[in-house]
Amino acid sequence: MPQLRLALAQINAVVGAIDTNVELVLEQCRRAHAAGAHLVVTPEMVLTGYPIEDMAYRATFITASQRAVAELAARLEADGLGELVVVVGHLDSAKPPTLEAVPDRLGVPKNAPTNSASVITGGRIVTRYDKHHLPNYGVFDEFRHFVAGDETQVVQVGGVDVAIAICEDIWQDGPSAAARAAEAGLLVVLNGSPYEAAKDDVRLELCARRAREGECAVAYVNLVGGQDELVFDGDTLVVDAGGELLARAPQFETDLLVVDLDLPAATAPMPDPETRFHGLRVERHVVTSEPVPAFDPRPSAIADRWDDLGERYQAVVLGLRDYVAKNGFTSVLMGLSGGIDSTLVGAIAVDALGADRVFGVSNPSDWSSEHSRSDAAELARRTGLHLDTVPISPVFDALQAQLSLDGLAEENLQARIRAVIWMGLSNQHGHLVLACGNKSELATGYSTIYGDAVGGYAPIKDLPKTLVWDLARWRNAWSTERGETPPIPEDTITKPPSAELRPGQLDTDSLPPYELLDAILDAYVERDLGATEVIEEGFDPELVQRVVTLVDRAEYKRRQYPPGPKVSRRNFGRDRRVPITNRWRESL
Repeated sequence: MPQLRLALAQINAVVGAIDTNVELVLEQCRRAHAAGAHLVVTPEMVLTGYPIEDMAYRATFITASQRAVAELAARLEADGLGELVVVVGHLDSAKPPTLEAVPDRLGVPKNAPTNSASVITGGRIVTRYDKHHLPNYGVFDEFRHFVAGDETQVVQVGGVDVAIAICEDIWQDGPSAAARAAEAGLLVVLNGSPYEAAKDDVRLELCARRAREGECAVAYVNLVGGQDELVFDGDTLVVDAGGELLARAPQFETDLLVVDLDLPAATAPMPDPETRFHGLRVERHVVTSEPVPAFDPRPSAIADRWDDLGERYQAVVLGLRDYVAKNGFTSVLMGLSGGIDSTLVGAIAVDALGADRVFGVSNPSDWSSEHSRSDAAELARRTGLHLDTVPISPVFDALQAQLSLDGLAEENLQARIRAVIWMGLSNQHGHLVLACGNKSELATGYSTIYGDAVGGYAPIKDLPKTLVWDLARWRNAWSTERGETPPIPEDTITKPPSAELRPGQLDTDSLPPYELLDAILDAYVERDLGATEVIEEGFDPELVQRVVTLVDRAEYKRRQYPPGPKVSRRNFGRDRRVPITNRWRESL
């Protein structure tokens, strides 16, 4: 059987930074060439970054992406890497005659953009594949942004037929069967697949199933890095035709996964170039028909996986790190109350950026407990982050002398004074303010708009309160395993949660116990069950009615909350979109 050394480039691209992304691809191609690779595959839309949303419509952006593909081909040739076959993801526009048929037509994206992959070698573009299946669910709006392709591409490399697909294509029936019909030995899949909990297990099962269906090896290469609310975890992998895992890249890290494959020889003579499958034309191109010279295969790497809690933690760390770096910030600031939420955010920030770039501010009031102040100081001692103390009592007293507020208005005034301090320090020193609210609070509106909800990024906004505690324990255990000091004070984990805006206040004064609340929220928000269906799972009807009413009434707050990394099946933001002005209420 012919051999092929395959290199899968797991790249952290930056949306809109086309020149930078070209350099990242070139760097990985140089590494692949040095490793003796014959075929290099990059992630989906790597030259433009992903997702590009409505930037897809801009003619100037499309043109820049097209030029970047040609530039990449020329530079590979000039650098002596012309013999490499590179499959690169990018933005393009629909091919003729499709392009002529859709200009400015109602229901077609302006300028007919496509989510494409070009095959380049020898300084030229051999062919191009346009993504067929455009997802229009969850975080995806691709049916809005792109025109679907109508061709299946098969490229012969080293005497092996290689079929191409892009991300959603493999989640739908078709590409693996098309690869089988075209008698391809390898199906390469370019992906921009965002992280959510346990998705790595789902991907492996999917690739294994598609490999068996297509009777071909499957190589799945994914983006890595943070992009606004999305985190791409990498998880690049290769399975053989029987679905057995051959190689896997690390999660949440840039990597070049090099895999040696024994693959079936291309069909000879070559099948009809006008082969059609389910109405799609199979277009074939021969780059090299002769097998590559025999070589001694080297062992493939199968990287260790993070456990369920570890991968969530690493996703949040990567999301914060890239949001800071890609948006030009150098440091972050947060209010440190000594509570579990801000303490976990502090630990995450130190892991993401280093302690020297993390600034905490303690803003004690007359109701702040001594242990909250000491717990914030202990976090700073353990992690090395900067901590300043700015009491709010003088400002609060001065405003109360003018306003004479009471009840909830008096409580919220304290939170808003703290926010003014944080934003003042942000303006003065250029820090990005981090909002420290969790998903349970965000769901129920248990936060003060323009108070603790203020900030530019919210690292734990997709973590329910119970998961916040779990991740705090996981982070401390991880440090203990490595012989390091756990960053999170134990008292912070064990003490009852409180906003400390009035004497003796506890979260349970306003909310159900978090274990119960989060279970109801999982049913109502993440699984989208109606109130009656939630009750059928065994919850008290009165409590369910109370919780779903809180959720429904808090949409205006959520709409104004900062972005934060998606780690669940359904986050508040790109996943779940409901009107603010909305009189529908779940009723029993």
